[in-house]
Amino acid sequence: MRHHLVLRVVSKLLIPFILLFGLYVQFHGDFGPGGGFQAGVIFAAGFILYALIFGRENAVKVTPPRVLQALMAFGLLLYASVGVVGMINGGNFLNYSVLRADGVAGQHLGILLIELGVGITVAAVMIMVFLMFTGRGR
Repeated sequence: MRHHLVLRVVSKLLIPFILLFGLYVQFHGDFGPGGGFQAGVIFAAGFILYALIFGRENAVKVTPPRVLQALMAFGLLLYASVGVVGMINGGNFLNYSVLRADGVAGQHLGILLIELGVGITVAAVMIMVFLMFTGRGR
């Protein structure tokens, strides 16, 4: 795709906005539509667009498989640890109100952390699946 100059320039302009929109959906998810899954998909779409335009080899340099594996595990660990902290504080698994002294503040913190874990995991898994499918036959 080296000879498609227009695609390369337009994608260089669009990818930062796609990633920024993914962050907006991530952090706006507890106040309106959106959340971790949708943000993870949007964020992964930005990286997949990069891989489609600039090649799989460059995408692997930007997001190595080891980093993606670590992000998958970290997102899942973040999700589970919020539930465990809730149990340690005397509540049920994923009871966010016990995370802070104020129940409402605990709810906001819990939702933010849960959605962040989901977003990280979904983005990493989608990028990894794309890289695995495009790497077949090599």
